[in-house]
Amino acid sequence: MIIAIDGFSSTGKSTLARQLAAHLNFLYIDSGAMYRAISLYVIQNDMLIDFMIDKASLIKSLPDIKIDIRHERDKENQVMMNGENVTSQLRDMKVSNMVSEVAAIPEVREKLVSIQRELSRSTDIVMDGRDIGTVVFPHADLKLFVKADARIRAERRWMEMREKGDDVDFDDILSNIKQRDIKDTTRKIAPLKKADDAIELDNTSLDKKQQLDLAIQYVNDLKH
Repeated sequence: MIIAIDGFSSTGKSTLARQLAAHLNFLYIDSGAMYRAISLYVIQNDMLIDFMIDKASLIKSLPDIKIDIRHERDKENQVMMNGENVTSQLRDMKVSNMVSEVAAIPEVREKLVSIQRELSRSTDIVMDGRDIGTVVFPHADLKLFVKADARIRAERRWMEMREKGDDVDFDDILSNIKQRDIKDTTRKIAPLKKADDAIELDNTSLDKKQQLDLAIQYVNDLKH
């Protein structure tokens, strides 16, 4: 079984996907973390020209970028890039500001979609992202589309980062979220949009448990 969870930035779809996968004993795949890893690679290797991504250099380097997901039960997936655990670096604001632009590069998407599909061939999975139900797995058994008010999303991200000890400005986070919404929904390659057969889940007024309970109900409805 394949469960695809798409939605806007900072809606908590990764948390939902992780919890749902644990409940069902499915494999959880965070596609966004893969794009963040590529974004981190761009930063680490100085692939910026006048604050713009040097796409030619990045595309040339793609065969040399090895990304793997280590799954540890009851723990966050660990993202490995060329043998290094980069999980803790993926939520840096520099990465967040770049990831939408990286995700819009066709060659990057082609590489990562191939990895994602390969991971799904041998097991039941829950995967979240921007185009899982529309492009990566258009025939997924269940598709959810998660949304929430932008200010609520910014508050959640701000609190999450503050709890980790990061000194971040709320307005910067809100601005980043709004900019990513625009970039994600207007990009030419695989823009963020709700699949025709997806169930919309607005969690503006829901907590994590309420959101998970809803998703479990949708899965149970599918089984019956």
